[in-house]
Amino acid sequence: MSSIEVKKVESKSELSQFIKFPWKIYKNDEHWVPPLIMEQKKLLNKLKNPFFKDADADYFLAYNDGKLVGRIGAIKNDTHLKYHNDDSGHFGFFECINDQVVANALFDTAKNWIEKKQLKFMKGPANPSSNDIYGMLVEGFDDSPRLLMPYNPEYYIKLCEGYGFQKAKDLFAWKIVSKKIFASEKLKRGQDLVRKRYRLKIHQLEMKNFHKDLEKFKYVYNKAWAPNWGFVPMTEEQIDTMAKEMKPLAEPSLVLFGEIDGKLVGAALVMMDYNQIFKNMNGRLFPFNFIKLFTHKKKLSWVRILTLGIIPEYQKRGLDTVFYWEILHRGRDLNIHRGEASWVLEDNDMMNRGLALMNADRYKKYRIWECEV
Repeated sequence: MSSIEVKKVESKSELSQFIKFPWKIYKNDEHWVPPLIMEQKKLLNKLKNPFFKDADADYFLAYNDGKLVGRIGAIKNDTHLKYHNDDSGHFGFFECINDQVVANALFDTAKNWIEKKQLKFMKGPANPSSNDIYGMLVEGFDDSPRLLMPYNPEYYIKLCEGYGFQKAKDLFAWKIVSKKIFASEKLKRGQDLVRKRYRLKIHQLEMKNFHKDLEKFKYVYNKAWAPNWGFVPMTEEQIDTMAKEMKPLAEPSLVLFGEIDGKLVGAALVMMDYNQIFKNMNGRLFPFNFIKLFTHKKKLSWVRILTLGIIPEYQKRGLDTVFYWEILHRGRDLNIHRGEASWVLEDNDMMNRGLALMNADRYKKYRIWECEV
């Protein structure tokens, strides 16, 4: 009879096993995009990742008769708890062979850790928060993930359901094809009317004023998304760290700010889908793979709209339509004709309705699970 043992990650070698275990799960999966190992080390480092200044986590490995068969993280996010007051801890970084017994042992370990923190619910996956890779893919397994979006085997759904998880919230990803948008005269006239009616001006990121524009983004980010389910405000240090990492990959023409009469009312952060390059790097950026980020850039065929926010007092005026129109035109100038808007809460009627009106296709769905501890 096999025996499952779950051990806390204590050493560098165990952390390396934790990081590299997904290669076993996705060995023959053509859609998986291997994460960059160096970035995973930074993300999980509790001394260097600013997220952990207001959070705690432990990581665990599962063994079956000494063979590594799964991993999980257990997370207590103090910022989330202060903001939502929902007594919830999170599980994250879940990877597991197709075995309910192994999955149950991993989930039990995370649940017990969360219970010891005197919390009442476990949600996830959060890797490690809603500001990082978030959710579990439940629809759309026939395609690789866009940049910073999750991907997992379909059998994970049964493992979660088998454990007793319930749906907390679903998140949508929408595919936008430029020719569908540009074919709509109604949309073209509509966005033009909105521009003129509200005197909306769109400006792009200026790299020479990067830090000044970063302050604009911070303002919009923490104001526009504040009412959303699962939102956790990012600290100055977290945003600065994210910006430092993304700056070399940023395309200035796709980072946009909207102003009305000189007042900042919205912003959009759009990234080219570098997953199309990372997919063939096998987790290694150096010594030579980093060159591909520049030499293969012109081959990219997707962008991902990571964030598009309008501050509350200017919402429901159609300003987001102007942003989408701008993004697709600018993407076309880069010879990119497909975009993904993700993620969007299932009950964000304004965003979902607007995307549907633009002939976008809701082509993927992700789930946040929850259970009592």
